[in-house]
Amino acid sequence: MLELSLHILDIVENSTRAGATNTEITLVEDTYKDTLFLEIKDNGSGMSEDVLKKVLDPFYTTKTVRNVGLGLPMLAQATERTEGHFIIESKGGEGTRVAASFKLSHIDRQPLGDIASTLVTLIAGNPDVDFIYRHQHNNREYVLDTNDVKKEIDDVPINHVEVLHFIREHVQEGLKEIGAEA
Repeated sequence: MLELSLHILDIVENSTRAGATNTEITLVEDTYKDTLFLEIKDNGSGMSEDVLKKVLDPFYTTKTVRNVGLGLPMLAQATERTEGHFIIESKGGEGTRVAASFKLSHIDRQPLGDIASTLVTLIAGNPDVDFIYRHQHNNREYVLDTNDVKKEIDDVPINHVEVLHFIREHVQEGLKEIGAEA
């Protein structure tokens, strides 16, 4: 995966497959501290201690369609390459938290990528999941909460093409307003 947005997509798709109905995605860009922090928390089924010990092994996966699971190992490696840290916490029946920090200016840090498209893809494919996307750039913050969107659109499905178009534009404009990395 060449962009952090693709890591987000992979991790959140794992969350939804694990039964998550609420997922929080937080990105914090701090140019003063030269850090980029990513956190994804969900209320899915979580993982046992045994599974948690294996998730960073690229030859371990719980998926039956392939024999490797590269998403989390690749994200962990990306953090290490950029003088960052990777944490995964999970408890069976309680959900999972993945946190990754990077040196923002590091030459090997992957770009954020197309966050708006990632969010639209997640919402389109998981209309029953509530997503909160929080993006902070220094002292400014943008938040997208699909619960708020669902209240505004009333009976229109959140994955309706016009709603998804609105969400994409809203995210792009919101990130531009706070000066977030494009």
